[in-house]
Amino acid sequence: MAVNKNALIRYKTIDKCLQNTFKQWTLNDLIEAVSDALYDYEGKDVDVSKRTVQLDLQMMRSDKLGYNAPIVVYNRKYYKYEDVNYSITNSPISNHDLDKLSEAVSFLKQFQGFSHFNELGSMVQKLEDHVYTQKTHEKSLIDFEKNENLKGLEFLDTLYQFIQKKQTINITYQSFKARSESTFIFYPYLLKEFRNRWFVIGRRNKNEGIMNLALDRILSVDKSDVKFVLDTNFNSETYYNNAIGVSVSPNLKPETVLLYVTHKQAPYVLTKPLHHSQKEISRDNYGVTISLMVQLNFELEKDILGLGEGIKVLAPERLKRNIKERLYDAVDAYETEISDKNLRTIARRLEYKGFGILNHVYTKRDIRKLKAKFDAYFKFNDEASFGMREVLKKIPEIKAILFNKNFKKVIKSIDKQAFLTKAIYFDKSTNDNWYVNWHQDVPINVLEKKEVDGFKSWTNKQGVVSVCPPEKISKNTFAMRIHLDDVTVKNGALKVIPGSHNKRLTDEEIKLISNNSIPLLSEVNSGGVQLMKPFLLHASSRTTSQKSRRVLHLEFSSIELPEGLEYAEREDF
Repeated sequence: MAVNKNALIRYKTIDKCLQNTFKQWTLNDLIEAVSDALYDYEGKDVDVSKRTVQLDLQMMRSDKLGYNAPIVVYNRKYYKYEDVNYSITNSPISNHDLDKLSEAVSFLKQFQGFSHFNELGSMVQKLEDHVYTQKTHEKSLIDFEKNENLKGLEFLDTLYQFIQKKQTINITYQSFKARSESTFIFYPYLLKEFRNRWFVIGRRNKNEGIMNLALDRILSVDKSDVKFVLDTNFNSETYYNNAIGVSVSPNLKPETVLLYVTHKQAPYVLTKPLHHSQKEISRDNYGVTISLMVQLNFELEKDILGLGEGIKVLAPERLKRNIKERLYDAVDAYETEISDKNLRTIARRLEYKGFGILNHVYTKRDIRKLKAKFDAYFKFNDEASFGMREVLKKIPEIKAILFNKNFKKVIKSIDKQAFLTKAIYFDKSTNDNWYVNWHQDVPINVLEKKEVDGFKSWTNKQGVVSVCPPEKISKNTFAMRIHLDDVTVKNGALKVIPGSHNKRLTDEEIKLISNNSIPLLSEVNSGGVQLMKPFLLHASSRTTSQKSRRVLHLEFSSIELPEGLEYAEREDF
């Protein structure tokens, strides 16, 4: 039977009331709630009689609309659902309605071959599948892509209404990069769906260009009293013609992108083009070359990366370089995984041999960032880069890069109580050819020279304690050298003598051991680290290549100094 809109509003209102078990609902309460709902809908008072609501309750109880609502009266006064989880919105569609839906589906399917109704395809299939499952009570035959947990969908209808009515909005938004939310005026023009995510397209103010805002990063949307500004240059039908995805630069011209797709991936790309401008240029026994006329943006790169080894960028060079760099970074992320087994091995090697090397601790991206920070510092500071002390005090922003997950894992695997006591930056420029003779380091760096019990004898280096129980220094201190460049024998890699770290040696002993031992060469890749115990004998030779050797030398200790002494650069983790 036909049901008018007012009746549906009454049924939904009564249903909503009876779902609220925190209140006891009398007939008068239901009449008042229905009257308020109809007023909100009609914009004027609507007379709702006692008889009307009683008939509504009777209709909802019946099978005429397929509700069969379990409405009961208790204490001869109050109405409720006997099943607290019941709602008419959860009730199955009636057989009559299913028949009507089947007719509608059959009618809509007639239009699928016409170009004007191309978008009906998926909608018709969804309806047909829903009707089938309701009639047969069997599992769905079609599984459509969906993301039920996607945030921001609650704003979809609200934004649609604002766009339709050409209304300016106040929007509270927080992008992934922003530390805090911000509220601003926005002129919405279009809703855009891409890969099951929704975006609203518009302008932030009169002087800014078109931008997109992701609905999942919107916190609130409200109507604004600011007059709506229509961008007459914005054409929703052509705006995305030259782009993949939602990232469009209005002033950026599209470029010819040439891609070589291997025979394994070619069928997927040819049957589902990356863009409507896609053309096949040539093919051979190994794959196919295609062209696109698009703007270079994030979504294009994402599609290319999604095909992995099955695609190669031929042109333009800028896109080729970006993809290449991102692939290197992706591989780097795997190579910098440090297993617990490797950590245990390096800790034992450090204890017994006095040194160890881990070649993939920092990614190439991390190293690029560190180099950029140092270059920026020396550009504006007239300071020698060789042997720069107190690095973390002078360039504190490098801490966020240095103290990453791998760094902390390595430190804790060696000594859970260790803290940083010294940080020095060494830069052997391409014009230098310095070298270091065989020696031992004593890494206890205090703030000022004071003689206290247990720390009485000093070297000529200001602030460096030379006397502390050697066995305590050997056990509770170590150094880490972070290499920003590849270090080989040609550009001064350290030579070390394994096992020479167990005691403080005299000059004669150092000379004797170094002359009668076969040293090991510590070649380390960029992004790798070399770990050393303090008394390990080490030296570097003259370089034969004009390549940089930039190193961050960090020293760690778990020795708490006596009262009166303080470490110069203490950092706890």
